[in-house]
Amino acid sequence: MKAPALNADQIADLLHQEFPQAFYEGCGLTLERVDYGSVRVRRHFHEDYVRPGGTISGPTMMELADFAMYVAVFSAIGRQPLAVTTNLNINFLRKPAPADLIAEAKLLKVGKRLAVGEVAIYSDGQDEPVAHVTSTYSIPSNSN
Repeated sequence: MKAPALNADQIADLLHQEFPQAFYEGCGLTLERVDYGSVRVRRHFHEDYVRPGGTISGPTMMELADFAMYVAVFSAIGRQPLAVTTNLNINFLRKPAPADLIAEAKLLKVGKRLAVGEVAIYSDGQDEPVAHVTSTYSIPSNSN
């Protein structure tokens, strides 16, 4: 297996530097595993994420999926904070439990200009995914 271009600590440092408003101590996001093109991240549960009906909101799950893909892209191409989402499609499969959300992202293809991947989101402790995401990221032309 190929080593990641950036490991979890390096990605966390990059996120702290480039996105201090979104990734900071206590923000609720944790990098649990970073391999080349494959990551696992966690969104710690907070009551603010619950919408009427007792389910975690769609925007919360979409944010987690996009974050997981961003981390996966860094794991494959290195320090490229200007990589941006060009497409994100989400299918909500079942009602998530009021618990942490876990996203497992995997890049399917990394080219010179685009990275394509998928994300499965789970409620902590559950075997079946609550959402499935496909996403494409644009890679800046100055990348390696």
